[in-house]
Amino acid sequence: MVNRPGRGAPAGDASPVRRAAQLVGVVFLLVGVLGFIPGITTDYDTMGFAGHESEAKLLGLFQVSVLHNIVHLLFGVAGLALSRTVSGARTYLVGGGALYLVLWLYGLVVDEDSAANFVPLNTADNWLHLFLGVGMIALGLALTRRPAARH
Repeated sequence: MVNRPGRGAPAGDASPVRRAAQLVGVVFLLVGVLGFIPGITTDYDTMGFAGHESEAKLLGLFQVSVLHNIVHLLFGVAGLALSRTVSGARTYLVGGGALYLVLWLYGLVVDEDSAANFVPLNTADNWLHLFLGVGMIALGLALTRRPAARH
């Protein structure tokens, strides 16, 4: 009997979409942890729980707060949990990518200095969210598409 990766496939049968979801999840966990490390996060002493007032920037570029870092950690945990099945991995990549595209749109319309920018987001975050959204959706779809039937 051949064991094909799918809904109930064992952890050792990692399909490409499952490996991609695991990798994305690990990257988000890493980013979440790095956001709490002074030096890797510049102006660390200005980091607040939430709000645009935080001047802390991961790698000196991406504006972060405690809430922002926690969201990255939770998104990473979700990726690892959902990567246990092909359908979960696809859902994580496509659904998470869609969420990042919504976040990109939100970042485009919200005033960076307003209370609505509670995550907080800056221009670098917005471009990253666009890239993540498109990339995650592309991975989820490309790695789960079925080959065309031959006639």
